[in-house]
Amino acid sequence: MDKKIVLITGAGKGIGKATVKKFLKEGFIVIATDKVWENKIENNFVYCYEMDVTDRNSIKYVVNKIEKEIGSIDVLVNAAGIFETLSVGQTSVVQWENIFSVNSTGVFNVTQIITDKMQKRKKGSVVIVSSNASKFPRKYMAAYAASKAAASMYIKCLALELSEYNIRCNIVSPGSTNTDMQRKLWNGAEIVPKAVLEGDLKNYRLGIPLRKIAEPNEIADAIYFLASDAAGHITMEELTVDGGATMGV
Repeated sequence: MDKKIVLITGAGKGIGKATVKKFLKEGFIVIATDKVWENKIENNFVYCYEMDVTDRNSIKYVVNKIEKEIGSIDVLVNAAGIFETLSVGQTSVVQWENIFSVNSTGVFNVTQIITDKMQKRKKGSVVIVSSNASKFPRKYMAAYAASKAAASMYIKCLALELSEYNIRCNIVSPGSTNTDMQRKLWNGAEIVPKAVLEGDLKNYRLGIPLRKIAEPNEIADAIYFLASDAAGHITMEELTVDGGATMGV
Protein backbone atom coordinates (compact mmCIF):
# COMPACT_ATOMS: atom_id res chain seq x y z
CA MET A 1 0.00 0.00 0.00
CA ASP A 2 1.14 3.56 -0.65
CA LYS A 3 -0.52 4.84 2.51
CA LYS A 4 1.58 5.73 5.53
CA ILE A 5 0.95 3.90 8.80
CA VAL A 6 0.45 5.54 12.20
CA LEU A 7 0.21 3.71 15.51
CA ILE A 8 -1.80 5.52 18.18
CA THR A 9 -1.92 4.50 21.84
CA GLY A 10 -4.89 5.41 24.04
CA ALA A 11 -7.01 5.43 20.88
CA GLY A 12 -10.28 4.30 22.45
CA LYS A 13 -11.55 7.69 23.55
CA GLY A 14 -10.80 11.36 24.08
CA ILE A 15 -7.75 12.85 22.40
CA GLY A 16 -6.59 9.45 21.14
CA LYS A 17 -9.88 8.76 19.36
CA ALA A 18 -9.92 12.25 17.84
CA THR A 19 -6.37 11.63 16.61
CA VAL A 20 -7.49 8.41 14.91
CA LYS A 21 -10.13 10.39 13.01
CA LYS A 22 -7.64 13.09 12.01
CA PHE A 23 -5.08 10.68 10.59
CA LEU A 24 -7.82 8.77 8.77
CA LYS A 25 -8.98 12.01 7.18
CA GLU A 26 -5.40 12.65 6.06
CA GLY A 27 -5.19 9.27 4.32
CA PHE A 28 -3.25 7.16 6.81
CA ILE A 29 -3.69 3.54 7.77
CA VAL A 30 -4.33 3.74 11.52
CA ILE A 31 -3.25 1.16 14.06
CA ALA A 32 -5.48 2.07 17.01
CA THR A 33 -4.39 0.56 20.31
CA ASP A 34 -5.80 0.67 23.82
CA LYS A 35 -5.61 -1.46 26.92
CA VAL A 36 -9.29 -2.37 26.66
CA TRP A 37 -11.70 -1.70 23.81
CA GLU A 38 -15.31 -0.89 24.65
CA ASN A 39 -16.29 0.14 21.12
CA LYS A 40 -13.87 -0.65 18.33
CA ILE A 41 -13.62 1.81 15.48
CA GLU A 42 -15.24 0.48 12.33
CA ASN A 43 -13.29 1.53 9.25
CA ASN A 44 -11.46 -0.37 6.51
CA PHE A 45 -8.26 1.56 7.25
CA VAL A 46 -8.34 1.20 11.04
CA TYR A 47 -6.94 -1.87 12.81
CA CYS A 48 -7.83 -2.05 16.49
CA TYR A 49 -5.57 -3.93 18.90
CA GLU A 50 -5.56 -4.39 22.65
CA MET A 51 -2.15 -3.28 23.87
CA ASP A 52 -0.95 -2.40 27.36
CA VAL A 53 1.79 0.25 27.33
CA THR A 54 3.08 -1.05 30.67
CA ASP A 55 3.62 -4.56 29.23
CA ARG A 56 6.60 -4.77 26.87
CA ASN A 57 5.59 -8.21 25.62
CA SER A 58 2.17 -6.84 24.67
CA ILE A 59 3.79 -4.01 22.73
CA LYS A 60 6.29 -6.25 20.95
CA TYR A 61 3.55 -8.68 19.92
CA VAL A 62 1.39 -5.95 18.37
CA VAL A 63 4.26 -4.09 16.70
CA ASN A 64 5.78 -7.24 15.18
CA LYS A 65 2.37 -8.36 13.94
CA ILE A 66 1.74 -5.00 12.28
CA GLU A 67 5.14 -4.81 10.63
CA LYS A 68 4.82 -8.37 9.33
CA GLU A 69 1.19 -8.30 8.15
CA ILE A 70 0.41 -4.62 7.38
CA GLY A 71 3.60 -2.62 6.92
CA SER A 72 6.22 -0.46 8.59
CA ILE A 73 5.15 2.12 11.15
CA ASP A 74 5.88 5.63 9.91
CA VAL A 75 4.41 7.63 12.79
CA LEU A 76 3.89 6.92 16.48
CA VAL A 77 1.45 8.94 18.59
CA ASN A 78 1.46 8.18 22.30
CA ALA A 79 -1.85 9.44 23.70
CA ALA A 80 -2.27 6.83 26.45
CA GLY A 81 -2.38 8.33 29.92
CA ILE A 82 -4.07 8.18 33.30
CA PHE A 83 -4.97 10.94 35.73
CA GLU A 84 -5.75 11.23 39.42
CA THR A 85 -6.12 14.18 41.77
CA LEU A 86 -4.36 13.44 45.03
CA SER A 87 -2.52 15.50 47.59
CA VAL A 88 1.04 14.37 48.16
CA GLY A 89 0.09 13.20 51.63
CA GLN A 90 -2.76 11.08 50.27
CA THR A 91 -0.70 9.50 47.50
CA SER A 92 0.30 5.91 48.15
CA VAL A 93 3.42 4.37 46.65
CA VAL A 94 1.17 2.09 44.59
CA GLN A 95 -0.76 5.06 43.16
CA TRP A 96 2.46 6.93 42.40
CA GLU A 97 3.97 3.95 40.63
CA ASN A 98 0.76 3.24 38.70
CA ILE A 99 0.62 6.78 37.31
CA PHE A 100 4.29 6.71 36.35
CA SER A 101 4.00 3.22 34.85
CA VAL A 102 1.55 4.52 32.22
CA ASN A 103 2.47 8.18 31.76
CA SER A 104 6.26 7.85 31.87
CA THR A 105 7.43 4.24 31.63
CA GLY A 106 4.67 3.50 29.13
CA VAL A 107 6.04 6.22 26.85
CA PHE A 108 9.54 4.79 27.26
CA ASN A 109 8.36 1.25 26.45
CA VAL A 110 6.44 2.13 23.29
CA THR A 111 8.94 4.63 21.89
CA GLN A 112 11.95 2.40 22.54
CA ILE A 113 10.41 -0.61 20.81
CA ILE A 114 9.02 1.26 17.80
CA THR A 115 11.92 3.65 17.20
CA ASP A 116 14.28 0.68 17.18
CA LYS A 117 12.56 -0.34 13.95
CA MET A 118 12.44 3.25 12.67
CA GLN A 119 16.22 3.55 13.11
CA LYS A 120 16.80 0.68 10.70
CA ARG A 121 14.75 2.54 8.08
CA LYS A 122 16.27 5.93 9.00
CA LYS A 123 12.93 7.72 9.06
CA GLY A 124 10.00 8.26 11.37
CA SER A 125 8.06 10.71 13.48
CA VAL A 126 7.02 10.47 17.14
CA VAL A 127 4.57 12.69 19.00
CA ILE A 128 3.60 12.23 22.62
CA VAL A 129 0.72 13.84 24.48
CA SER A 130 2.02 15.45 27.66
CA SER A 131 0.25 18.21 29.63
CA ASN A 132 0.65 21.88 30.46
CA ALA A 133 0.73 20.63 34.07
CA SER A 134 4.25 19.38 33.31
CA LYS A 135 5.43 23.01 33.32
CA PHE A 136 3.44 24.62 36.15
CA PRO A 137 2.95 23.37 39.72
CA ARG A 138 -0.62 22.27 40.46
CA LYS A 139 -2.20 21.43 43.78
CA TYR A 140 -3.30 17.80 44.09
CA MET A 141 -1.59 16.85 40.83
CA ALA A 142 1.97 16.10 41.96
CA ALA A 143 2.15 12.54 40.65
CA TYR A 144 0.42 13.35 37.35
CA ALA A 145 2.41 16.53 36.71
CA ALA A 146 5.70 14.86 37.61
CA SER A 147 4.97 11.88 35.35
CA LYS A 148 4.21 14.17 32.42
CA ALA A 149 7.30 16.30 33.06
CA ALA A 150 9.41 13.14 33.07
CA ALA A 151 7.89 11.99 29.77
CA SER A 152 8.44 15.39 28.15
CA MET A 153 12.12 15.58 29.04
CA TYR A 154 12.61 11.94 28.05
CA ILE A 155 11.23 12.67 24.58
CA LYS A 156 13.53 15.65 24.12
CA CYS A 157 16.52 13.47 25.01
CA LEU A 158 15.26 10.74 22.68
CA ALA A 159 14.89 13.30 19.89
CA LEU A 160 18.51 14.31 20.30
CA GLU A 161 19.70 10.71 20.11
CA LEU A 162 17.55 9.87 17.09
CA SER A 163 18.20 13.00 15.04
CA GLU A 164 21.04 11.31 13.15
CA TYR A 165 18.51 8.69 11.98
CA ASN A 166 16.14 11.32 10.55
CA ILE A 167 13.58 10.58 13.27
CA ARG A 168 11.75 13.54 14.77
CA CYS A 169 10.26 13.49 18.29
CA ASN A 170 7.92 16.20 19.54
CA ILE A 171 5.40 16.93 22.28
CA VAL A 172 1.86 18.28 22.37
CA SER A 173 0.86 19.55 25.81
CA PRO A 174 -2.88 20.18 26.15
CA GLY A 175 -4.51 22.18 28.86
CA SER A 176 -8.12 21.65 29.90
CA THR A 177 -9.78 19.61 27.14
CA ASN A 178 -13.33 18.33 26.77
CA THR A 179 -12.66 14.70 27.68
CA ASP A 180 -13.82 12.25 30.34
CA MET A 181 -10.56 12.94 32.19
CA GLN A 182 -11.34 16.66 32.39
CA ARG A 183 -15.00 16.19 33.35
CA LYS A 184 -13.92 14.14 36.37
CA LEU A 185 -12.74 17.45 37.84
CA TRP A 186 -16.13 19.15 37.51
CA ASN A 187 -17.82 17.48 40.50
CA GLY A 188 -20.80 16.41 38.45
CA ALA A 189 -21.31 19.72 36.63
CA GLU A 190 -22.57 19.55 33.04
CA ILE A 191 -20.86 22.75 31.88
CA VAL A 192 -17.33 24.01 32.32
CA PRO A 193 -16.99 25.39 35.87
CA LYS A 194 -16.30 29.11 36.20
CA ALA A 195 -13.06 28.40 38.09
CA VAL A 196 -11.64 26.54 35.07
CA LEU A 197 -12.23 29.43 32.71
CA GLU A 198 -11.58 32.35 35.05
CA GLY A 199 -9.00 30.84 37.37
CA ASP A 200 -8.80 29.92 41.04
CA LEU A 201 -6.54 32.17 43.11
CA LYS A 202 -7.01 29.99 46.19
CA ASN A 203 -5.23 27.19 44.32
CA TYR A 204 -2.77 29.52 42.55
CA ARG A 205 -4.24 28.74 39.17
CA LEU A 206 -4.75 31.19 36.32
CA GLY A 207 -7.77 31.04 34.05
CA ILE A 208 -7.85 30.52 30.29
CA PRO A 209 -7.42 33.76 28.31
CA LEU A 210 -9.43 32.41 25.37
CA ARG A 211 -12.30 31.69 27.82
CA LYS A 212 -12.91 28.16 26.57
CA ILE A 213 -11.50 24.69 26.92
CA ALA A 214 -10.13 22.76 23.95
CA GLU A 215 -12.02 20.16 21.98
CA PRO A 216 -10.19 16.86 21.34
CA ASN A 217 -10.04 17.54 17.59
CA GLU A 218 -8.06 20.74 18.26
CA ILE A 219 -5.42 18.73 20.07
CA ALA A 220 -5.49 16.13 17.28
CA ASP A 221 -4.83 18.86 14.70
CA ALA A 222 -1.72 19.92 16.61
CA ILE A 223 -0.55 16.32 16.89
CA TYR A 224 -0.99 15.77 13.17
CA PHE A 225 0.92 18.94 12.30
CA LEU A 226 3.97 17.92 14.33
CA ALA A 227 3.83 14.38 12.95
CA SER A 228 3.47 15.50 9.34
CA ASP A 229 5.96 16.58 6.70
CA ALA A 230 4.79 20.17 7.25
CA ALA A 231 6.86 20.04 10.45
CA GLY A 232 9.79 18.35 8.74
CA HIS A 233 12.41 20.61 10.37
CA ILE A 234 10.88 20.53 13.86
CA THR A 235 12.15 18.21 16.55
CA MET A 236 12.58 18.36 20.37
CA GLU A 237 9.75 20.91 20.51
CA GLU A 238 6.72 21.19 22.79
CA LEU A 239 3.53 22.72 21.41
CA THR A 240 1.23 23.82 24.23
CA VAL A 241 -2.46 23.92 23.32
CA ASP A 242 -4.18 25.45 26.34
CA GLY A 243 -5.82 28.70 25.26
CA GLY A 244 -3.04 30.67 26.93
CA ALA A 245 -3.56 29.15 30.39
CA THR A 246 0.18 28.88 31.05
CA MET A 247 0.86 32.33 29.59
CA GLY A 248 3.14 31.08 26.84
CA VAL A 249 5.71 29.58 29.21
